[in-house]
Amino acid sequence: MATTTTATMTNSKEHLTLSHNLRKPLVEKLRRERINSSIEQLNSLLGPEFLKQQPESKLEKADILEMTVCFLTKLLQQNQQQKKQLNRLKNPKASFDANEAEVSLSSSVHSKDEDPDPKVLWRPW
Repeated sequence: MATTTTATMTNSKEHLTLSHNLRKPLVEKLRRERINSSIEQLNSLLGPEFLKQQPESKLEKADILEMTVCFLTKLLQQNQQQKKQLNRLKNPKASFDANEAEVSLSSSVHSKDEDPDPKVLWRPW
């Protein structure tokens, strides 16, 4: 009896390993297809924005992702600025006090040796 159980377990382990080895490339291929599809969707959604920055170059996937991050960051900053402006309109006294504190804080934190424009993408080539 013991040999039959051991033989069955060995066969089932071999079957699982074989099944896993056959399934792994397929799963990886599907994962890559999902990534590529999403990058293509980003490219089509943000295409006009990309053309403003690099009109005559073919964009690599990394370029598309970097530019998307920059675009979304800029969009979030604009959204925050609009919220601040809306709050200022709703409550002028509180916004004046907050503005005053922000100006004093930013003037003490910022130096003359600031980084270059953060919107410009770094390219190693």
